[in-house]
Amino acid sequence: MKNIVIGFLLSLFSLGQAYSQASQSVNTNKMKDTQENGGYTFKLSDKVTRQKVTFKNRYGITMTGDLYLPKDSGNKTLAALAISGPFGAVKEQSSGLYANQMAERGFAALAFDPSYTGESGGEPRNVASPEINTEDFSAAIDFLGLQKNVDRNRIGVIGICGLAGFALNATAVDKRVKAVATTSMYDMCRVTSQGYNDVVTPEQRSKTLEQLSLQRWQDAQQGTPAPSTANLPQKLQGNEPQFVKDYFDYYKTPRGFHPRSINSNGAWTMTSSLSLMNMPILTYIKEISPRPMLLIAGEKAHSRYFSEDAYKAAAEPKELMIIPGAVHVDLYDRLDKIPFAKLTSFFTQNLK
Repeated sequence: MKNIVIGFLLSLFSLGQAYSQASQSVNTNKMKDTQENGGYTFKLSDKVTRQKVTFKNRYGITMTGDLYLPKDSGNKTLAALAISGPFGAVKEQSSGLYANQMAERGFAALAFDPSYTGESGGEPRNVASPEINTEDFSAAIDFLGLQKNVDRNRIGVIGICGLAGFALNATAVDKRVKAVATTSMYDMCRVTSQGYNDVVTPEQRSKTLEQLSLQRWQDAQQGTPAPSTANLPQKLQGNEPQFVKDYFDYYKTPRGFHPRSINSNGAWTMTSSLSLMNMPILTYIKEISPRPMLLIAGEKAHSRYFSEDAYKAAAEPKELMIIPGAVHVDLYDRLDKIPFAKLTSFFTQNLK
């Protein structure tokens, strides 16, 4: 079991190759469920408007997002939030749900697809980069600060799961962000380099890097990067670790399935792990201070230690909130588990 966990998390969220013909019928049924709700895994609030928007990041990549606004805002200038995650998900999933909820509570909220994923640009597809995924948050801040109905001095960030680590990294370097919150945080660089609970030895790390380095020869010869072969199973056998079952329950069922989501229906490029393994993203977490930070994790989440360690490393003001009984994916979409009242009070107080 330990080897299963280590192996899975060494290439965490490299969740899937192209589906076989036999599995396509299963995906078609799941796509139908999503399409019946306009392509989203949640219902748009009747108190909120949603508009698709595009903007460019510092690398010239065109980003695509959904801007959620409260219908009753009138000519008010609003506090705003840039929201993304989980890692390998799309804006029609968890980040959009968060944006919908926060707009209902009076914020302008932008849920966006990171570069190389979803409807955002970038070639080749399904590439992860700690530098570019950090930049994506700052590009979202650029966009929000140019909107006439947004107060550019009242902008915050919410990062979910693997994008939460990049949200903290972006906040550390981008002083325009006035407050940051994370839920079910993953430090993708740490887990890719060191494995779950840091169990990977230097010898194992070196071997993985050797394999990935050699993979680059194959990618160069083929002219395109190969997809990862690690993925969620098409069908659970019953002996998987509980966190795999939890991911399956979100990404592979109508609850959270989306055809553009890498975790539901695709695969990261195999060599994405290279940059993740060599660029620690929370080195400067103390520099978020004196801006406030809220870290939210489930009591029973396998990822809880990432939030706890980030909390220990950060400077004040900071707060760690543990949700009783919650597992990692509960904070993706469970409205009875996600503390939206706390997120609302946190950002209302700190985006004055």
